[in-house]
Amino acid sequence: MPYVDMASRLLLLTVFALALAGKISGRKAWGAFVQSIHAMSVVAPSRAAAAAVATAVAEASIVVLAAVPVRWAGTAAFALAAGLLACLTLAVVRVIRRGAAVPCRCFGPSETPLGAQHVTRNLVLIAVALAGLAASFAGGPLDPPLAAVVAVFGAALGLLMSRWDDLVSLLRTT
Repeated sequence: MPYVDMASRLLLLTVFALALAGKISGRKAWGAFVQSIHAMSVVAPSRAAAAAVATAVAEASIVVLAAVPVRWAGTAAFALAAGLLACLTLAVVRVIRRGAAVPCRCFGPSETPLGAQHVTRNLVLIAVALAGLAASFAGGPLDPPLAAVVAVFGAALGLLMSRWDDLVSLLRTT
């Protein structure tokens, strides 16, 4: 189980670090993210900026907690990630049900409208967070070479998850 903890940590750390970087990489990126929250109409228009800040703070917290190599930090990162992803998933579902064509700004600039693929991605990430949460309670010794392989595997999966829209698009065209 400690390898599940490690792989899950690195996957979520990678996903949320890339998501955060895409949102705060510049004034234009941040403005587009705030505008996308406004366009989603899941919070009052006057609270869109606050919701964007809360999202960025939660993502940064997940990254920091996942990077700290102690059990309680991983447990907190997994719980926070599962909660944030659940909220984001509910918001995406509301947008889809309304039929609004709001672009996904999950990882920065994108014109891909929110859709079922985003719900699927978030559900996979929730499952990863919950598996990591369960594994964080198990503990146990790690074999350093295997731990390194698991860490790289988790980070690589995180990179793939951050390119989910591209992967879905690629699979649809073949």
